[in-house]
Amino acid sequence: MTDRLDRSDDPWQRRWTWDRRFPPRWLLVGFTGTPQFPGDDALALCADIDGLFVDLPPRPRERFTLLDCMPEGALASVLNSPASTTGGSERAWLGDLWLSARPDDPAARRGWIGEQLLDVTIVDHRPSKTSPEHLDIDLEGLADVQDRTDGVARPDDVTGWVLSGPDGAPCGVCADITGLFRESAEPPVPHITLVGCRPEPPLLTAFAAAHQTTKAGLRRRRMSADVGAVAADGSAVPLVGGNVSGTVMSSVPSALGPDLLDVTIAADAREPHPAATRDIVDLWFAGRPTERNLWARYDRTLRHEWAGVALAHHRYDTPDQRAGTAFHLDGRFVTDIEGFYCALGEAINGPGGYFGWNLDAFDDCLSGKWGAATPFRLVWHDSAVARRHLIAGHDRHRHAPTVTLDTLLEMLTAHGIDVELR
Repeated sequence: MTDRLDRSDDPWQRRWTWDRRFPPRWLLVGFTGTPQFPGDDALALCADIDGLFVDLPPRPRERFTLLDCMPEGALASVLNSPASTTGGSERAWLGDLWLSARPDDPAARRGWIGEQLLDVTIVDHRPSKTSPEHLDIDLEGLADVQDRTDGVARPDDVTGWVLSGPDGAPCGVCADITGLFRESAEPPVPHITLVGCRPEPPLLTAFAAAHQTTKAGLRRRRMSADVGAVAADGSAVPLVGGNVSGTVMSSVPSALGPDLLDVTIAADAREPHPAATRDIVDLWFAGRPTERNLWARYDRTLRHEWAGVALAHHRYDTPDQRAGTAFHLDGRFVTDIEGFYCALGEAINGPGGYFGWNLDAFDDCLSGKWGAATPFRLVWHDSAVARRHLIAGHDRHRHAPTVTLDTLLEMLTAHGIDVELR
């Protein structure tokens, strides 16, 4: 071992180094096999990880059909609109749609909450073959899943579906739906390679089973690890959502140096981080960024990734700045809600700072212990930018109602924050 133990045997508290011309960049912490009580052991240091950061094509929209449907509320209104009756698309947009069990169904009694369809557009409708007074309605949208690889299980004890909008407003009932339930998809990145890897003992155990094809052998080859970025000083920070899990397939000598290996893993199904997230992580390699607004160059997806990296590097041992402090928010680039979180994080905690990356996290940060004790004063410069962009409507990026400037101001005021819009 070439790492220097600082405070404990916790892998995240060590300083990780090796005797190479280049520093290690990634630490994997997790477990191998299928233990009953998984631990958090150091599995490997790596120079790189192929397949962790990959750009995927946009998630394709899906087709669903509501069968034997009796629409009401917003669904009935859209069906009766000129766009729906003439085949147009813009005015046939419905928004998000919940499907839950009938109140007297066993599924409802056991607490099953249902499934949600996002960003729904009505494509077509016609009289139902089984009940001509009812409708079969074709929809286009997205199933509400964690990522595109997730399956959607069909409950066995549902006898009919109740339709409602995001606010719970009734939209009707239907007998069934097609296109929603399916098995998990194949991983979009089938293999991940640990490049220039120095394995630790638990991973070596998995290597020893690499040629075993029995069920027991396959279990020994399993691994699951959180991925941490190793900085220039050897410290490691676990990335939010950074994970490598799957079955170890092979290990071969690496071209990067003696005693290093390239390890191929058959990956479990999950979406990778966008490719440019790697560039964001690299900005923290020598320490926190010292320049403000580096996040402003990115689109909404990568601004969210920026906030996630900022969260990973947040120092929890730093006391809050005292109540009554005035913070200055640079609003020139707050063209979306993700930009607001990035700008506020820097206003409170400096360049690369974090102060929430969704409404729940933002509310949590306003409760203290994230850099600022309330009440405080927030001077929002160039607030007209947010006034133009954070407006009411449906956020087609987040598949949810937009977070408006007024919503943010209400939350700030509720926590005793004095906001000055400039």
